[in-house]
Amino acid sequence: MNVYDFDKTIYDGDSTADFMLWCFRKKPRLILDFLPGAAAFGGYLVKLCSKTYFKEKFYQFLLHVPDIDAWVEEFWEEHLDNIQEWYLLRQNDDDVIISASPAFLLKPACRKLKIQHLLASRVDKDTGMYLGINCHGTEKVRRFYNAFPGAEIEEFYSDSLSDAPLANLSKRAFLVKGEELIPW
Repeated sequence: MNVYDFDKTIYDGDSTADFMLWCFRKKPRLILDFLPGAAAFGGYLVKLCSKTYFKEKFYQFLLHVPDIDAWVEEFWEEHLDNIQEWYLLRQNDDDVIISASPAFLLKPACRKLKIQHLLASRVDKDTGMYLGINCHGTEKVRRFYNAFPGAEIEEFYSDSLSDAPLANLSKRAFLVKGEELIPW
């Protein structure tokens, strides 16, 4: 089984940031709803608040998205071509995507790509509130073993050194820099 991070790994960019900007273009008034998120980001940078708190404030703009499911589908109709070609050439039926991005945002992309296994942050699509721990770092390892007890990771791909816990469990791991795959 091969395991992949999503953003800046198989997706060229950050899907959450791209979705937010796409929403702002579609409904510019949403920018005002993002101001608490921008303030929380400043607090996160100087360690006044947690990453989860910052992200919940960031996602508050979702409160004013009229039909989140339809908007997410429309977003992926326009952005699915951001999936890296190298991934499409390697894709297997048992691939696992594991990401800190919200599951509600990645599920339609995975469905369109015929990826059956998605482990991602559980975020309420209507409120932006976390429904558990952010799927990041060692939490990715915990989630992987909960979903696939005893499974072995043949190959792991990520753009981030914060994914070293998963890379260390893999037979082979690669750091992704655009189209370049560098042995971990």
